[in-house]
Amino acid sequence: MKGKSLTVPNEMQDKYNEITEILKNFCEENLNEEYEFVCCQLNAALCRKRPSPLVKGKANTWACGIVHAIGMVNFLFDVSQKPTMKAKELYNKFGVSESNGSSKSKQIRDLMKIGVFDPKWTLPSKINDNPMAWMIMVNGLTIDARYAPREIQEEAFKLGLIPYLPE
Repeated sequence: MKGKSLTVPNEMQDKYNEITEILKNFCEENLNEEYEFVCCQLNAALCRKRPSPLVKGKANTWACGIVHAIGMVNFLFDVSQKPTMKAKELYNKFGVSESNGSSKSKQIRDLMKIGVFDPKWTLPSKINDNPMAWMIMVNGLTIDARYAPREIQEEAFKLGLIPYLPE
């Protein structure tokens, strides 16, 4: 996996590795490297939670919930998107029931406060199209940073409010 290191507490390393292996295989066969990277980031974040919810439950069910949660942010279930997949197909490929897969996803989204258009969990290739990644507040007014003066963009980037400086 490319990108920044994903730190995980020592006591969660085995669980992280087990779930990561499942995620890697699933994403290679059904999605892409971007999904793999973002799903593994979420897996690591869940391992760092105190206490980690991953301690209890089956690795494949957690992996399914992770992919489903990231898929919801990135519109995986919308047929106009690439890649795309039906939720039922996702559950079947992980060998989990619809109720288990969707409840794990909901548990993850609630715990990590993940919502639709969440910039933190958006695939890198979709960040340009995510309006929430660019919304900042200036003098009490919410604006799209891509249309703000350069000095405001630079400050927003420096503060980590936007993903990069627009051209």
